[in-house]
Amino acid sequence: MNERHDQETLNQWRLILGRNAGGHIDFHGNEQKIGLYQSMEDTLDFLYDKEYGDTLRREERSGGAGESMPMVAEWIEKVRTLFPQRTVEILEKQALDHFGLTELLTDKKVLRKMQPNMELLKTVLQFKHLMKSDVLAEARRLIQQVVDELTEKLKSELKRSLLGKLNRQMPSQVRSIRNLDVKKTIRRNLKHYDRDGKRLVLQEVCFSSRTKRCNKWRVIIAVDESGSMLDSVIYSAVMAGIFAKLPMIDTRLVIFDTEVVDLSGYADDPVEVLLGVQLGGGTNIHKAVSYCETLCTNPHDTIYVVVTDLYEGGSPQYLLKTCADIIGSGSRMTFLTALDREANPAYDVHLGQKLANMGAFVGAMTPEQLGDYIGQMIQ
Repeated sequence: MNERHDQETLNQWRLILGRNAGGHIDFHGNEQKIGLYQSMEDTLDFLYDKEYGDTLRREERSGGAGESMPMVAEWIEKVRTLFPQRTVEILEKQALDHFGLTELLTDKKVLRKMQPNMELLKTVLQFKHLMKSDVLAEARRLIQQVVDELTEKLKSELKRSLLGKLNRQMPSQVRSIRNLDVKKTIRRNLKHYDRDGKRLVLQEVCFSSRTKRCNKWRVIIAVDESGSMLDSVIYSAVMAGIFAKLPMIDTRLVIFDTEVVDLSGYADDPVEVLLGVQLGGGTNIHKAVSYCETLCTNPHDTIYVVVTDLYEGGSPQYLLKTCADIIGSGSRMTFLTALDREANPAYDVHLGQKLANMGAFVGAMTPEQLGDYIGQMIQ
């Protein structure tokens, strides 16, 4: 017990003294513990090395939040993953000056001049709680613009996945390639086959309508709002907004850390959802899933989509029991370890395997893949 205490003390002193103490004080513990402290040291060095002449990012300070924005967003995510809340607050305040973000938070003219993009959106979401009201209004406009662009890119592809399959029995009045019924067209024109020219002469082109289910499916999306899930949070909000506008889907949206907030009333407004997210904090997946279970009215027409890295701060046993009950009732259960363009998962593989063994889908998806997945379920 005393030895472990001494190791922790040495590790903490190493963090305080920094890399320059590396030849005199090493990190102690098992491989996982040493890796954790090395990550913490790297994160602190990113900020404090500037005091000792490493001006890699300081020279970009005059730009307010220009090219360094991706680095800032990634750094904040790491800080919130590695350190307790009180430490996070201190580091954030010091980072405002070091990264030159003060103007971004206090002067709406600076924000207005910046190019709206995904990385700027992530930084704004990280710091929105520190913005003045007039700057926040400008930030809302920026968030809206980026969300609209993401929605426009995804909407057409998702609608093709979700609006239904071809109904071969009902002709369509819309004569488009999308509704072309190739098999029926060939059958109807076989009698016009030109044997000499060895070609099929089309005198009648057939089109088919699309089937839509009369009963609605309920899709319950639960999103882990921890800082490491920021990309997935953004895409989840956008996807929920698209789902909420489709006639065959009844969308429910909740966000969670150690508490659960039901944002179903705002599911069709991704901007309001993102403004309501409080990034960071602990994680209680079981609490979120238990709440989502109360939103289910017809298990056989319900799809659960839980977006999380599966690092459970609550009870894994209770989580597994609740998920087994949900799957046993006939609902589809999906755990997305990442929902973004890269779809590179970092998650608790051990817990994920247990969930997969009981019948849940566990894995990462791009937004388009989620659209196809939901489309296959409801068809």
